[in-house]
Amino acid sequence: MSEKPRVLILGGVGFVGRNLVTYLVKNNLASRICVADKVLPQTAGLSAEELKTYESEMVTFKQASLAKDAHIEKVFAHDGGNWKYVINLAAVTKYSQPFEVYKENIIELSQKCAAAAKANGAARYVEVSTAQVYDAGKKPSVETSSLKPWTQQAKASLEAENSVKACSGLNYVIVRPAIIYGPGDTSGITPRIIAAATYKKRNKPMEFLWTKTLKINTVHVRDVATAVFFLCEKGESGAVYNLADKSETDQGSINKVLEEIFGIKTGFKGTLMSKTATTVSMKTVAEVANDKHLKPWSELCKDKGVLDTPLTPYLDEELLYNNGLSVDGSAIEKLGFKYSEPKLNAGLIREVITDFEAKGYFPKGVAS
Repeated sequence: MSEKPRVLILGGVGFVGRNLVTYLVKNNLASRICVADKVLPQTAGLSAEELKTYESEMVTFKQASLAKDAHIEKVFAHDGGNWKYVINLAAVTKYSQPFEVYKENIIELSQKCAAAAKANGAARYVEVSTAQVYDAGKKPSVETSSLKPWTQQAKASLEAENSVKACSGLNYVIVRPAIIYGPGDTSGITPRIIAAATYKKRNKPMEFLWTKTLKINTVHVRDVATAVFFLCEKGESGAVYNLADKSETDQGSINKVLEEIFGIKTGFKGTLMSKTATTVSMKTVAEVANDKHLKPWSELCKDKGVLDTPLTPYLDEELLYNNGLSVDGSAIEKLGFKYSEPKLNAGLIREVITDFEAKGYFPKGVAS
């Protein structure tokens, strides 16, 4: 029986990172796990169970800013180095940041970490990118589809991918997930969940721009974590793999789930009205929409005794355009991978809410 690998997880305290660490520890898949992150696990809003995972004898933690050369060098040498698998989850994930932020914390970070992985003899480097690098549309994008990033973050992620590909001699795999959701998600589906909660408080129907058929394909974070490690061992060197469930999720299917959970009515502005509304300024449209949600959310939290929460119904301007995210995530299945959560449903969204309720971030008694 082969020896279990030593795994270095860059950005291992974030949303995907904490789920990956939990997966590896629970299934005893590594001999040693080094988690490198600028955020301490104790200050990252982890659940008691998640914190316990980081206290496992299998796990060692190194606080580091991975945009800095000296920090990268120390991380790769930490605990004796010799990391077989290096997984990069450290990219900035916030939308609408200045491009200089993305340049330093996505493009240059990936370039430096890939080079360090090569220099330190890693057997496999995994770069986790985004499916938003594909040209938006209704037809599901496969790994060879045309590339036309439609967020600034995605533009930087594509440049990061190219820097990894340019690292001569590196054994790498690139992963492009659809919208990731699940316990701990703050920016994927969660803003829509929170917006729905505010409409229940106001007893008004919730309407989004465009139509119900606008694709926003999804993948559960547990499947992302499982897939990333699967590709460490099974992925073809130099290959790209999409991750997307079987839901073919669109605005309409998400709204149906939110109607069930919150007992609200939902609808859509439609293409003509949405185009008219966004003709002047999408920034203005975003500001007006977010103003409608932010105050009721604040009031709802206050009424229910939630005094401090990182959650917000804020929907970024970049995500309000008529850009569909349609992704074919089947290529990885040809290697033997199976999605454990193939369909987004009310139970999985309730799990997200329950997790936040337990952490004191989401008001109890709002969701049914």
